Amino acid sequence: MSKKGKDGYVKKETMMVVVFVALAVGFLGGVFYSAYKSAPGKDGPPSGHSQVSNAQSSGISDLEKETVLHPDNVSAWVQLGNLYFDANRVDKAIAAYKRSLVLVPGNADVLTDLGVMYRRKGRPLEAIKAFDRAIQANPRQEAAYFNKGVVFLHDLNDRKNAVKVWEELVRVNPMAKVQSGELVMELVENIKAKKP
Repeated sequence: MSKKGKDGYVKKETMMVVVFVALAVGFLGGVFYSAYKSAPGKDGPPSGHSQVSNAQSSGISDLEKETVLHPDNVSAWVQLGNLYFDANRVDKAIAAYKRSLVLVPGNADVLTDLGVMYRRKGRPLEAIKAFDRAIQANPRQEAAYFNKGVVFLHDLNDRKNAVKVWEELVRVNPMAKVQSGELVMELVENIKAKKP
């Protein structure tokens, strides 16, 4: 059975379906690849490989000294946590972020990064708590909603709550997008359309 119209051309409807399916497959592949790359248990580079550049090492060293000399310097703790985050030094990032939150509670950005680190550590429930605190501190913290959905979907195998969280994100920002550029509302519709 041919899907071609007269003169050997593909029907517009058929082409639209093919394009939609290709986009959906590409998007879901990107989501799963991203989730895989930030999967729990990846606490640092494999032995023999260094992911920390010389500039990062120098920055970490300087900030470690700064936090010893000035333990109440919130900015230094946050920056140190960010460098540890980038270097995938999960435990140290968690400690630095927690210290900054003791000094200034309720920083939604720090709470979101803390949640990501808890996820990498393999502690999804702690990640959810951190994302909830970030959302409570800033109800428009889009990254916290999105990452919370990722934890529900990929770590807790809870599609229902992932969709619920992402629907909340769409209410906050109907034009919210994932890293690939797809709208979150399209992601939600694709997940709903799949059978469990």
